[in-house]
Amino acid sequence: MRAFLKNYRQAPRKVRLVAGLIKGKKVNEAIPMLDFLVKRAGFPIKKLLLSAVANALQVGIEKENLYIKELRVDKGVVMKRMMPAAMGTGHRINKRTSHITLVLGERVITNEQLRMSNKDKKIKKEKETGKKKEVKKILKIKK
Repeated sequence: MRAFLKNYRQAPRKVRLVAGLIKGKKVNEAIPMLDFLVKRAGFPIKKLLLSAVANALQVGIEKENLYIKELRVDKGVVMKRMMPAAMGTGHRINKRTSHITLVLGERVITNEQLRMSNKDKKIKKEKETGKKKEVKKILKIKK
């Protein structure tokens, strides 16, 4: 599912900081992150995310399976303004805007994949504990 926010009145450079934070995360993880974020772009991006989730629900996709597949922040229209400067001159001020594109993907985890991931975790734990035992044995031998 897609959602767009056009001509958002903040510089793309500042909005990309927030976008990079939540890109690739699950929707259920990203929403609380945006709630407690200090950046100004957090609220509009959260609103955009909720809009994309609503679009997905209309199609029939469950919220738990959604993740942020793509979050692109592009340059929008630049409004040019003048500020008076010394000796009757003027300096230009660029008021930048952003176009934000959010694409959600569906990641369905089957029971078989869940079992496989649990097996991988067990194997990692066994390897880690085995390594620790070996290191302890080596340290005892050196002493």
